[in-house]
Amino acid sequence: MSAFSNILKIPELRRRLIFTLVMVAVYRLGIFVSTPGVDRSVMAQYVAQNSTGFLGMFNMFSGGAFENMSIFALNIMPYVSASIIISLMSIVIKPLEEMRKEGEAGQRKINQYTRYGTIALALVQGTFIAMSLEQMNAGGQVTGDIVISPGWGFRALTVLTLTTGTAFLMWLGEQITERGVGNGVSVLIFTGIIANIPDAFGRTAQLVENDTLTPIRLMMIAVIGLAITSFIVFFERAQRHVPIQYAKRVVGGKMYGGNTNSLPIKPNMSGVVPPIFASSLLMFPATLANLELPGMTWLQQQLSPGSWSYSAMFLGLTVFFAFFYTAITFQPVEVAENLRRQSAFIPGVRPGKDTANYLDDLVTKLTVGGALYLALVCMVPTLLQSEWGVPFYFGGTSLIIVVGVALDIAQAVESHLITHHYEGIMGEGGPRIRGRRA
Repeated sequence: MSAFSNILKIPELRRRLIFTLVMVAVYRLGIFVSTPGVDRSVMAQYVAQNSTGFLGMFNMFSGGAFENMSIFALNIMPYVSASIIISLMSIVIKPLEEMRKEGEAGQRKINQYTRYGTIALALVQGTFIAMSLEQMNAGGQVTGDIVISPGWGFRALTVLTLTTGTAFLMWLGEQITERGVGNGVSVLIFTGIIANIPDAFGRTAQLVENDTLTPIRLMMIAVIGLAITSFIVFFERAQRHVPIQYAKRVVGGKMYGGNTNSLPIKPNMSGVVPPIFASSLLMFPATLANLELPGMTWLQQQLSPGSWSYSAMFLGLTVFFAFFYTAITFQPVEVAENLRRQSAFIPGVRPGKDTANYLDDLVTKLTVGGALYLALVCMVPTLLQSEWGVPFYFGGTSLIIVVGVALDIAQAVESHLITHHYEGIMGEGGPRIRGRRA
């Protein structure tokens, strides 16, 4: 408790925390500002009827913005998608790759391209949502129409509103990153997910009151949830340290180098990108089905969340993207060349090609464990929900995001405490909190 009380003693950290909380409050208030031309109550009924499908998943990630058809219904996901796409393109497109190596100036240009990509994606996704809302009119057992006055006027206004909301959230995330605590985009996604916790507790309590959920089974769910969370913490903090030796050299009659260091490599270098990519691809048929394209309705039924076909596809795509994203973001040849330029080497490994082959083999082996970890964590809650009816209200992807962002925020706070000569969050002599980034 003394470590937590020290947080309020550091003016800079206190200002950053307050600023972050204010920005999060603005984001949560915007969740309840509905898009013009949509009946929010009818939309909430429709989402409640389809809470086990893609709409429920999309609504959870948006923190309830989709069921309110809020101006933030697209959330920050277009920005995340644009960031991932630009990162991939910077590996395979030469001008972007050179820009990435220019340092801070090049990064500013890449950030600007990411913003442009976010607006473009928001325009496309906003168009799909506007057309889908018109298709949902009088759908299911809801009373009334979701869209009050369908037509091109409604579509144009909806696209403009949703795109503006996404642009505002993008700015909000950048402000949190610059003047708050943690990565702003991650904090917004984190906030949207944990906003569902009170509702999850309320629904669980209702199940216990109705004797649908026994105390023993509730305890079992708590133990499983704690075990999965601990498993995520273990893998997100795990690192393999490759020893690095710097050669001794004489410059101006003085000896330099000779010290040792380490190169940290994580088993899960791709983070939550694989499950996000897999979910996006599997949600694409549902989007096309709303546009009444031939064959998409049948494909959507085959890839319904909870089905074995969906689980198998999700598992395979997650493993594939784990290897794919790691392969294009970690370049063993480039790392080996940088070590050679710094007169550094891995003990027992020849510099150059042998070092690149050694790092490539090591990363491949670690990624096997990381890919299996992602697949296991993402699938266990889904299987417990579908096969045994266990009321887990959060999927594995959500848990990975929540735990990872919590670790990052805790690490940022602890860094401020240690910088100002205070104890860390774990107390004097306790272990240092390490986030997801080495």
